[in-house]
Amino acid sequence: MKKVLALILAIMITTGLMPVNAATVRIMDLAHIQGVRENQLVGYGIVVGLPNTGDNSRSTQITNKMMLRNLGTVIEQENYIQKGASAAVIVTATVPPFAKNGDKIDVTVSAMADCKSLEGGVLVQTILKAPNGEAVAVAQGPVSVGGINKIAGGSSARNAITTTGRIPGGGIVERDIYTEIGDENSITLSIDHSDYTLVSRIASSISRIAPARAIDGSSVKVQIPSKFQNDRVTFLSILENLEVTPTAERAKVVVNERTGTVVIGADVKLMPAAVAHGNITVTVTSHNDVSQPNGFSNGATVGFENADIEINKNPGSLITMPANSNLNDLVRALNSIGVAPIDLISILQALKKSGSLQADLVII
Repeated sequence: MKKVLALILAIMITTGLMPVNAATVRIMDLAHIQGVRENQLVGYGIVVGLPNTGDNSRSTQITNKMMLRNLGTVIEQENYIQKGASAAVIVTATVPPFAKNGDKIDVTVSAMADCKSLEGGVLVQTILKAPNGEAVAVAQGPVSVGGINKIAGGSSARNAITTTGRIPGGGIVERDIYTEIGDENSITLSIDHSDYTLVSRIASSISRIAPARAIDGSSVKVQIPSKFQNDRVTFLSILENLEVTPTAERAKVVVNERTGTVVIGADVKLMPAAVAHGNITVTVTSHNDVSQPNGFSNGATVGFENADIEINKNPGSLITMPANSNLNDLVRALNSIGVAPIDLISILQALKKSGSLQADLVII
């Protein structure tokens, strides 16, 4: 653990020595054109060919009956179809902007009912619709789950989630996606993260080639020069490759409690604080004994359980953080008392609660 914390410290010290504003970034990496966006699609379908790992829902059987009827085959009752060989699924996909008729897209297939696995299944042609109900694409093909799930004799083993899979290139766009770039005389850039300083810098950089002004904390309105009125793509190509100096992000500490991951930004500051660290380990060990009666006493043999309780209290540690302590000071101090990541999370939460941690604490 000490070696890991020492490595983290070395990396962050090196990063901290680099000026934040030394590099420049392209506008395309910081912003996007307002109105140019992806579109989400969804559909309901059936996966067939499953080796008895499909679902047993009645809705799946009814859907199978209706599908066969549409294909010209008539059956009297839906329960004539063998259960377990098919599964009802929800199919989702994302269509990129400017998609054209015939473009292929990836689709995700997810089981709806009590399906055990989609491994080896094939999605039957499914219509994918936009939120307005308009059919935009169709999807079909073998489902790739990227793992296995086997059940035998009451035991099971799996190495991945097999009730969700993908069909790379399994969707075909059936209609052009029209995307309007700006209005008659202007376009609006939307910054990915609201930042007044960054918006101002982007507007200043664009002003060298076209009139631009920041209209709020995340938008820049750009007037299209007359020579580019009929060639907006060329203008946008020039625009997105302009470079600006990025601003320093707000000081943040990001904590993932599920994995014990802690990421501390280089600009994190601490007000005066004292941190105590110590562990108490309680170990309970049980063992079974038997009480055997004396001979000719008419007693009964009785089994009972004894328990030994041991408490180990490690000596606590106390460190003091002076005012305006930075990331390096914090990591060095915590490293000196052997703090594990799970303990570091609790310490950071306590420092934030006490008002010492001058940063946003983000728990994911």
